[in-house]
Amino acid sequence: MYKAFYGLIEKPFSKTPDPRFLYMSSGHREALARLEYAVEESELALLTGDIGCGKTTLSRALMDRVGDRYHFLFVFNPRLTSDELLRVIAAGLQVDHPSLQKDQLLSEITTALYRLHNEGRIPVVVIDEAQMIPDRELFDEIRLLTNFQLDDKNLVSVILMGQPELRGMLASPVYEPFRQRISLNYHLAPLGLEETLEYLDFRVMAAGGEPGLFSPDAVQRIFELSGGVPRRINAVATNALLIGFGRDASWIDGSVVEETAAELLA
Repeated sequence: MYKAFYGLIEKPFSKTPDPRFLYMSSGHREALARLEYAVEESELALLTGDIGCGKTTLSRALMDRVGDRYHFLFVFNPRLTSDELLRVIAAGLQVDHPSLQKDQLLSEITTALYRLHNEGRIPVVVIDEAQMIPDRELFDEIRLLTNFQLDDKNLVSVILMGQPELRGMLASPVYEPFRQRISLNYHLAPLGLEETLEYLDFRVMAAGGEPGLFSPDAVQRIFELSGGVPRRINAVATNALLIGFGRDASWIDGSVVEETAAELLA
């Protein structure tokens, strides 16, 4: 309802991970470049960041960036046994009716990986919310995926994405074999104040609007309320647009955001 009022074609602060709305801060550019390198080299990569920092959106942007040569399969809920994980991966590799017997299942995965290799395609396994992985056994299974290889290259790339506590988990000595397989890791930090301003303008323009919709004091307050975390910025900005529309305000100033803060904290 506020879109036409503010000259917008789409909602600028939707929660869906649409790469068109991915604001490339310096941190996001660095993270995407490292992930792109990891999949090109078929390596095991680790990406961490606070909830809502844009990890999932980055994975979609990566998929768009590297093109059809790569076959992406996503594991969104890693609360699995090792056998369940392998069956999910086998299904993602287009294995019909993955076996319930582990030795046969591994053979099916091997056949699928060589088939993709012969087709000139590289599979990329993306495991989201990796801090939810329940035990060491599953990490060992993920590590062993990197054993599928030719003489000079792995046959599969694996990207683990999770919240900051994942790094604490992997710091334990029992995960040393796993850590040694990680060739690339990056922590995605929240946006700074200037980046928050740029983020707001970028998403408004991506939705068909004009920059400058949020006043400097509004940006400052949004930054304070969100801590620079994009998902929180989205929530505050969306509420501010709704309140601004209700006030018939042509732009969003600090008083509008202050009212938003009162509602969010109520």
